[in-house]
Amino acid sequence: MATLDASKLQLDLPILLPNIPDEQDACVGRLVADLTGREGLAKVHVLAATADQPAKLCIHYDPAIISLARITEIAQSSGARLTEQFGHVLWEVNGLQNASRARTVTEYLQQMPGVLEAVANVAGPVRIEFDRGVTSEAALRAALEDLGVIFPATEPSVAPEHADGGEEHDHEHGGILGRNTELIFAFICGGLLAAGFASSFLLSIPAWVPLLLYVAAYGFGGYYLLREAIETLLLGRFEIDFLMLVAAAGAAVLGEWAEGALLLFLFSIGHGLEHYAMGRARRAIAALADLTPPTAEVRRNGGLSEVPVAELVVGDIVVVRPNSRIPSDGFVTLGTSSVDQAPVTGESVPVDKMAVSDAAAAASMASELAAEFRVYAGTINGGGALEIHVTKLAKDSTLARLVQMVGEAETQKSPTQHFTDRFERIFVPVVLISVGLLLFAWLVIDEPFSASFYRAMAVLVAASPCALAISTPSAVLAGVARAARGGVLVKGGGPLENLGTLGAIAFDKTGTLTEGKPRISDVVPASGVLEKELLEVAVAVEALSDHPLAAAVARDGTQGLLDNAPVAPAENLQSITGRGLVAEIAGDKVYVGKAALFAEIDGPPIPELVAANVKDLENQGRTTMIVRRGDRYLGVIGLMDTPRASASGVIASLRALGITRMVMISGDNSRVAEAVAKEVGLDQAMGDLMPEDKVATIKQMRSEQPVAMVGDGVNDAPAMANATVGIAMGAAGSDVALETADVALMGDALERLPFVIGLSRRTSRTIKQNLWISLGMVAILVPATLLGLQLGAAVLFHEGSTVLVVINALRLLAYPDRSEQQVLALTARQNLAAA
Repeated sequence: MATLDASKLQLDLPILLPNIPDEQDACVGRLVADLTGREGLAKVHVLAATADQPAKLCIHYDPAIISLARITEIAQSSGARLTEQFGHVLWEVNGLQNASRARTVTEYLQQMPGVLEAVANVAGPVRIEFDRGVTSEAALRAALEDLGVIFPATEPSVAPEHADGGEEHDHEHGGILGRNTELIFAFICGGLLAAGFASSFLLSIPAWVPLLLYVAAYGFGGYYLLREAIETLLLGRFEIDFLMLVAAAGAAVLGEWAEGALLLFLFSIGHGLEHYAMGRARRAIAALADLTPPTAEVRRNGGLSEVPVAELVVGDIVVVRPNSRIPSDGFVTLGTSSVDQAPVTGESVPVDKMAVSDAAAAASMASELAAEFRVYAGTINGGGALEIHVTKLAKDSTLARLVQMVGEAETQKSPTQHFTDRFERIFVPVVLISVGLLLFAWLVIDEPFSASFYRAMAVLVAASPCALAISTPSAVLAGVARAARGGVLVKGGGPLENLGTLGAIAFDKTGTLTEGKPRISDVVPASGVLEKELLEVAVAVEALSDHPLAAAVARDGTQGLLDNAPVAPAENLQSITGRGLVAEIAGDKVYVGKAALFAEIDGPPIPELVAANVKDLENQGRTTMIVRRGDRYLGVIGLMDTPRASASGVIASLRALGITRMVMISGDNSRVAEAVAKEVGLDQAMGDLMPEDKVATIKQMRSEQPVAMVGDGVNDAPAMANATVGIAMGAAGSDVALETADVALMGDALERLPFVIGLSRRTSRTIKQNLWISLGMVAILVPATLLGLQLGAAVLFHEGSTVLVVINALRLLAYPDRSEQQVLALTARQNLAAA
């Protein structure tokens, strides 16, 4: 059900978490925690089940700040699926030549019954969220086609869950003469205007010839303007574009055909250049989709056959030749090579790939494989031939999802864009009223009506906020496109602008500031216990868990058992959040975890010698695990996870960008956290934190200044949700990280963080520059036209400012990525100083 309440949209959605006993289950609380605290969500709560209704999740949110699609992503990442009642489409279309037309289409869609949200973007994507019980995709497509919006020649594919369309792109349409028809018409208009002006000075040419040329110039220059005006009038509203047409018609009535043709020429060429420039930014996004090769070589029926990539199925074995693009996500089953992953992850150095030892086992845990085995569609193979087991369909590949999410991001408005929209809603009526009053100036001052009309039209042109309308979306689009090209997914203008305001950053430790590859460094048995027994019990329990620390114990502990004797199996594993594990071996309860765990459970306290060993290891910066079987303590195992080599350089780079406070919040032991924090140069380390403690810490930091939370997007999801910006690392290898974060670093490379923060700050500066240009031009031109500035000059400066803000925004596409080189240089400098 959907109801509108004080500008908040309330959605009652069935909770679709599998296998939960009731709405009091912890998983439900986790889902609510993931959503609560996000900007734009006013209230999230659960409506209890009744005799005839299942339990519902009720979300009150502001659609101007966060979209239903974004809420869907977060909910699904926690195991929930939004009801099938609500559909979501993202279509790549043509025919949105400028911001005014995009706004017309947006408002038309928003008036349709059943449409919850709709945004038509000047760069092409149209995002619609709708109630399937009221309208349908077919009705929405028909409405867009009636408005002259052109769909690609290939029907958009629709995913069953999200109904996201527009995977195919056809950018050659958009007008009679192709996508640049508007610009071509503008140049024809200019040519006819010049010919008419020149012919007016030739006495041998009849007077009707220049007039005919001016009329023809009106036709080409006013074609798109007239079409847009008719559509807006049919919607019952007036746009500035329509009033520009009135100004040109008024000039013709006054006999000023040349000046009217000049107005239309400058206005149409301004719009044409705007459309061309925004198309360039759009093609920067589309280029991502073109990275995947159209066909792939597949082993089928005992031989090799070439098939379209779209026909690949999970389990296919694809052969990838040297120096060719990889057609699908998967893992390597044969061969070794280096793969250039820059198109997806932004990594500047090729990554070595090798074959898995057991393809069948790898297929059952594909999402958990290490980076050296996994490959992504669109990346470039090096000098070795590879055979790859396909793990995802083409439409579900990391690259395809990246393109789709970037398309979503293009339609998400930034805070500044919301401000300019509100400003326009007030400013435009004020302009129209003022122009209406100026039409009667001839009654007050001694001048003919024609002079008052001319001045009013000049003021109308001068005060038109066209540059303001495009100033922010053009910068956001270019910034999002540049980030995607650099291996960073920024989910819209809001996160992009918020990144530029950050004063503090909180980091998770394991896998973020450290390598995330812990290893056993110490095995210290208790008195009277053999090292072999301690390792056997620890390995048996930890082998059942998928936690990185558990994997390290299982791997290194097995290697420590020199006799390779089989380990007694453990069973009935249970995780005690933030503390450790409990399982059973031969009927005995076995506990493996932090010292705090043993203060909370029944049984004897930790022996003094074991406690002393724990303290000694933690003072050395080790993570410790105490092992107890029944009532008998077997000893302690110490693990070490080394900081990333680039971590200290990244921290120094962030300080240079203006981040004033950087802290670590970790569930690990405080001494371990402090040791790592000191080594990489953080201001503060907080250890022994439970997930709720991390959330409280982030809320406290956010109350003082804008803060980002950097983590893996899984365990840190609640803390990331409560930060100003949640940043996930290694998103190319984690579906959860890709969906939960506001910003996703596609590669497992901390070095991308200074790049995207630097880009966001440049984007914020660009947006401010564009606002000053657009508003400053209005502030100068309005009094100038009142004092006698000619209509043609007003149009020239007005359209010049529109083109200028777009060109200024497109400079972001060339933003240099020097972050990695700077990080390496700073790291080397700090290592040298330490030596």
